[in-house]
Amino acid sequence: MHLAELNIAHLRAPIDSPELADFVADLEPVNAIADAAPGFVWRLKESETDPTATVVHDYGDHLLLNFSVWESLESLWNYVYRSGHLASLRRRREWFLRMAEPYMVMWWIPEGHIPSLAEGMERLERLRTQGPSPEAFTFKDSYDSSEAASRPAAAEARK
Repeated sequence: MHLAELNIAHLRAPIDSPELADFVADLEPVNAIADAAPGFVWRLKESETDPTATVVHDYGDHLLLNFSVWESLESLWNYVYRSGHLASLRRRREWFLRMAEPYMVMWWIPEGHIPSLAEGMERLERLRTQGPSPEAFTFKDSYDSSEAASRPAAAEARK
């Protein structure tokens, strides 16, 4: 099993605004850290040729998406909190609005599966409405892959 993660952020200003210049300048190096991180599998990219292109979708005003797949919870944790990514994470309040509801979700997927953005948004909504479960969880309330794998496929399909 691999770990899928989606996190969203509402930008304080348009992506090309002076207020977000430092954030935009950090995109290429932070994405390079992710791409080279042990356990990294895949991430959604707006452009294969422009490493600073961000994924901004029409789920809301100035909504930035980060969507990736990792070999394990530990590999994602190490990238988020034990790499050069942490310096940018510490500045998030300068660039993103505070959110009252969950903005990050994780779930286990079969190795080799690349989840769709719609799947990710559905998992985030599940976390928001039903709370943490093996199908949608956070770092604070995580589940291991065996808990997700032990859930019958038929029960998942009925939801």
